[in-house]
Amino acid sequence: MSSRPSGHVARSTVRPHSETPREGPRRTPSRTFLRASDGVRIDAVYEPGASGRATSDLVFVVAHGFTGDADRPHVRRIAQAFARHGAVVTFSFRGHGASGGRSTVGDREVLDLAAVVAWARGFGHARVVTVGFSMGGSVVLRHAALYGDDDGARADAVVSVSAPARWYYRGTAPMRRLHWLVMRPTGRLVGRYGLRTRIHHRDWDPVPLSPVEAAGRIAPAPLLVVHGDRDGYFPVDHPRMLAEAAGDHGELWLEPGMGHAEHASGEGLLHRIGDWAVARAG
Repeated sequence: MSSRPSGHVARSTVRPHSETPREGPRRTPSRTFLRASDGVRIDAVYEPGASGRATSDLVFVVAHGFTGDADRPHVRRIAQAFARHGAVVTFSFRGHGASGGRSTVGDREVLDLAAVVAWARGFGHARVVTVGFSMGGSVVLRHAALYGDDDGARADAVVSVSAPARWYYRGTAPMRRLHWLVMRPTGRLVGRYGLRTRIHHRDWDPVPLSPVEAAGRIAPAPLLVVHGDRDGYFPVDHPRMLAEAAGDHGELWLEPGMGHAEHASGEGLLHRIGDWAVARAG
């Protein structure tokens, strides 16, 4: 679904907010539309989190799963949990919510995340942690691999929750349904009108860097891979492959009884992720 090589890094055109003080994070909530480097408008929300904490230099950028958006209740719940550990930025990927464009289901979404991370840094936060769920989990992996040398758009630590290790996986019934939704005209109509998600009709060309390949290129940034042993979409060989590819910079939490992505992430798990981010993000 991309017209550029899968390893191409398009620089973000976003610049820090002109009113942002350089000496520290801005503490006023903000919502705006950003421009990804290919021109797509991305709806983004900044929330300063708990005030007066030593973690005020840390900001979480939350990358939702397919069919989510910044205003969905499950995304808001995630943001509220992380707000106890630092500032939080949520956003809607292209084709989702109020953002423009059409979803490419993990390909050009890396441009959206790069723009949002650059915007988050513009609020004066020294440390950025990207946390992605399902499709968003694959995007944070690719973003960290492709933007590691970009001081404005890089992540200092990465958390991938319920992400696939490889593309085109159809080994479970939910993934076969998802492929029908994405690949068939009728499925894309269901996505648009039933799930409020606008899906691009073009196939990937070229196929982007796979999540497992990306995981091997994230170092020295630390990577946390979180996955449920009852995930109905991706079995446990996926997170194990990701953690193995990351080597010494990767850590795997295989959560007993957990299902898939945001809906299966309990408060206790989210706060453990927050504590991990505080300790590991530089």
